[in-house]
Amino acid sequence: MELQAPWFRISLAEWSLHRALRSSGAERITNLEFPGVAKGLGIDGVEYVNAFFKSAGRGGEEVWRGTDFGYLNDLRGACSEAGVESLLIMVDGEGQLADEDDGRRRDAVENHFKWVAAAAYLGCHSIRVNAGGGGTPEQQSERAADSLVRIARVSDAYDINVIVENHGGLSSDGAWLAGVMRRCDHPRVGTLPDFGNFYEYDRYQGVADLMPFAKAVSAKSYAFDGDGNETKIDYARMMKIVKDAGYRGWVGVEYEGGDADERAGITRTRELLERLRTELS
Repeated sequence: MELQAPWFRISLAEWSLHRALRSSGAERITNLEFPGVAKGLGIDGVEYVNAFFKSAGRGGEEVWRGTDFGYLNDLRGACSEAGVESLLIMVDGEGQLADEDDGRRRDAVENHFKWVAAAAYLGCHSIRVNAGGGGTPEQQSERAADSLVRIARVSDAYDINVIVENHGGLSSDGAWLAGVMRRCDHPRVGTLPDFGNFYEYDRYQGVADLMPFAKAVSAKSYAFDGDGNETKIDYARMMKIVKDAGYRGWVGVEYEGGDADERAGITRTRELLERLRTELS
């Protein structure tokens, strides 16, 4: 009898290891080592953060490599050696896609094109972008939608999606971001619902708002009790929302707890997701 595939697969968001990636101590890792670390933690898919695309230069100092294709080729080789899939690049620091200034907004749109190409070269399905800016909610919605569609018109040729995370500002309002998605009405534009970034908006309602447009899911975690349950988020409730929406893709572990042992936090999150994957099947 043929085994049925699990209804979601588990990936690892690179931010889960941000302390190790920024460390100068023995626990330090590099972006090129990230795929192997993920595999060692029992995870087969990786989600990058563009801020960590660096390598050691002369004298050991960190050198920004960004979208240098020699560097991307090394990263692709590291994934092949580890046996993991590259899934997406989380892109920050490239400008505001709902900026009130047309020139700055145009630059922000064009700044994302190189990350579209990089994601395609690595074999990813998406880049994650931000939808921040200025003005009224309606003005920001209009500008963000226009920018997202501009990027998507380029990314379509690369078979890359452009997805928005609830990541502060108006994007952490689930209803607002869902409205941006409806305004875009583009098959390449979608969301990356994050369990933890809703702030003054109900997190469960927020995920429900964004799941119809989801092309990836971020399972944010902070702390765990003795039974392995997340103490700030009802994971069973959250994952039922994900499943009931018909989602059958990757769910990314994003540990952001205060425990300095990032790998232990990642492992607890993975184990919780594995348990719920079975219980909700």
